Amino acid sequence: MRDIFEQAAPAISAGELMERFGVRAMGALLLVFGLACVLPLPPGATTVFGAPLMPPAPQLTVGSRSPWLPAQIRAQTIAITDLRRVLTRALGWLERAEALSQPRLLFFGAWALAIPLGNMLPAASLSVLSLALIQRDGVLAPAGYMPAALSGGVPVLAANLIARIAVQALEALSFA
Repeated sequence: MRDIFEQAAPAISAGELMERFGVRAMGALLLVFGLACVLPLPPGATTVFGAPLMPPAPQLTVGSRSPWLPAQIRAQTIAITDLRRVLTRALGWLERAEALSQPRLLFFGAWALAIPLGNMLPAASLSVLSLALIQRDGVLAPAGYMPAALSGGVPVLAANLIARIAVQALEALSFA
């Protein structure tokens, strides 16, 4: 990322940025737009920032190592001065995050976002809580928290299932 500061051209395209990030481009793309969805922005802003998450999500599910973006998006440019300003602010936070995070348990990291239908329980929770909010129903609200709590168990159950299948496959191979 630091080599972007040394960029001589006045602008850089989204495609060039993806190439510079290499295999980390998928994570960078998800991080940028995911963090934007966490910010307390006006209504509708999360739709704007969430929409760019839609193309890479299925790509991640099928195991793509770098994001495919439509040509129009790859051609979009950002002024290097604007990018430097954003990166200057973000670099300190990113360096602290990188100090805490490191490559480990790569199998789980790859599967964390690639659980098919893994969004159903959080979406159900959101739906029930939204209905409780609309209806001002204090009895329905706790029912909305139950799917949220259960959704935390989905990745654990998926990892357990994958581990069991792997063990059975290894056992079958050793007896063959």
